[in-house]
Amino acid sequence: MTYKETTEYLFTSAPLFQNIGKDAYKEGLSNTEALDEHFGHPHRAYKTIHVAGTNGKGSTSHTIAAVLQAAGYKVGLFTSPHLIDFRERIRVNGEMISEQYVIDFVEQHRSFFEPLHPSFFELTTAMAFKYFEEQKVDIAVIEVGLGGRLDCTNIITPITSIITNISFDHVAFLGNTLAKIAGEKAGIIKRGVPVVIGETVDETRPVFEAKAKEVGTSIYFAEEDTEVKSYTFKPEGGVLYDTETYGEIHAELCGRCQIKNTRTILCAIKHINKVLGGALSVDDVKAGFSSVCESTGLMGRWQKIKEQPLTICDTGHNVGGFEDITRQLAGIGERLKTTGGKMRIVLGMVNDKDINGVLSMLPTDAIYYFTQASVKRAMPCGEIRKLASNHNLLGNDYPSVREAYLAAQKDAKIHDFVYVGGSSFVVADLLTYLHS
Repeated sequence: MTYKETTEYLFTSAPLFQNIGKDAYKEGLSNTEALDEHFGHPHRAYKTIHVAGTNGKGSTSHTIAAVLQAAGYKVGLFTSPHLIDFRERIRVNGEMISEQYVIDFVEQHRSFFEPLHPSFFELTTAMAFKYFEEQKVDIAVIEVGLGGRLDCTNIITPITSIITNISFDHVAFLGNTLAKIAGEKAGIIKRGVPVVIGETVDETRPVFEAKAKEVGTSIYFAEEDTEVKSYTFKPEGGVLYDTETYGEIHAELCGRCQIKNTRTILCAIKHINKVLGGALSVDDVKAGFSSVCESTGLMGRWQKIKEQPLTICDTGHNVGGFEDITRQLAGIGERLKTTGGKMRIVLGMVNDKDINGVLSMLPTDAIYYFTQASVKRAMPCGEIRKLASNHNLLGNDYPSVREAYLAAQKDAKIHDFVYVGGSSFVVADLLTYLHS
């Protein structure tokens, strides 16, 4: 098979959550354990760091990987979903897994895994763990796919566990209260493995504390950590942090959500560094934060697409994510009032999110370009336009992200601002078009 044929096989033969949603979800770890046994428990050959949470997992995972790389470690990185190429999910020191490895893995092992009928994520996780072993990585940063307790990444015993935050997402699988969702995410907390919690609310903190006590491990809350003394958004992009241990950190990622992520990351690094015997220096931390995108290939986090008109895309896709995005949009809206520019928002969402919750937060004075990503879960653009009108969000609908983006660019003047988002898959379609 060619690489294209192999990825098509993976996308169609194994249920793919990003395309079909809940029907791709397989509860339990039996398939994962069978695959792990077949491949000889490869994750035991290297250290791991486990990252769960509703939002911020990707930025946190990539930044920690960048810091470890700066310190000279050979670092595996397993994240999801991909935006342009399947291989983005599995990287070593920022380099994607080779097309040939993906082809060979499927061809050599399909006779074993096909009778199991694994999900796409189960199979991809097994591929990542085996690849990292063969590449002889020193340490791998592993992002949870969904939840934690029954996620197929949860067979690892990491040196540190991280839970970024909890908000309402995937309620069909994880529960319809914050406490229930926290209970699922807390499933990655393991005996003797320190856990760092990024954010809590009244409903979630007791759940994490109870789980840590149950398994007998230390728990640390980043929101209580005093490492970050202040921060400033830089006009040219990025954020300047003043910190207790590292002095000034120039961070490349500049979405408002990154302030909370940074607190979580720095708290986690403190405990990771203890396990690593203090191998991570001040300069390593600074280098990781300043070059995370180049070092690890991270895309889609408040990513600048164009300078004039300023065009930004972001993968935030639920109410929790949009709490920060809408605050950032509000700040831009104030600046536009002084320049006479207009805000133009290209928006699409998938049908299993709290769409009305997100729509209720968006600015009513923006011009909207409603669209739909090229996945089955995408809400039709006409439907999202009708829902948006109930929130006084007005605009036209476009059947593809490409058409919506081009329409917004055609309409925009030099001082306007264009935002593209609402779903990781909207951003994926945009970046795929821009890279074609």
